[in-house]
Amino acid sequence: MDEFILANVKGVYMTNTVHGPTPVVIISSEDGKIMPIYVGMAEGVSIHTGLNNKVTQRPMTHDLMMTIIERLGATITGVQIDEIQDGIYYARLTLSYNDSTIDIDARPSDCISLAVRQDVPIKVRKSVFESSIISEDDLDGSLTIDSFL
Repeated sequence: MDEFILANVKGVYMTNTVHGPTPVVIISSEDGKIMPIYVGMAEGVSIHTGLNNKVTQRPMTHDLMMTIIERLGATITGVQIDEIQDGIYYARLTLSYNDSTIDIDARPSDCISLAVRQDVPIKVRKSVFESSIISEDDLDGSLTIDSFL
């Protein structure tokens, strides 16, 4: 089985695509290599908000999810981005509940948004990460999502 690498969220940026300005989450490995995950605007804002410990006037969807998970007595123990097919990433959210582990299929953006709120490790399958690496130069012209908020 392919091994996983530990990754961190470097930030959420806005980049131009054929569809117009698009949020992109930049994930970095411990050795400084980076990979992009393109997300929707709401997901990008949510990840940025969680990453920067910002509190909104009313709970965002991911804040609600965190409250539900906590009130049910579960904890998030990990996030794995483990597959890419036709440019679409697949991920799993791992919960601990009643002395058992539960893996839930989820969008990487949702997993990342929850992980940054609880400082949970994000692991990326090594082969997925290596197939997605971009150069810092590829971010030239990109702005942080703050510029759009």
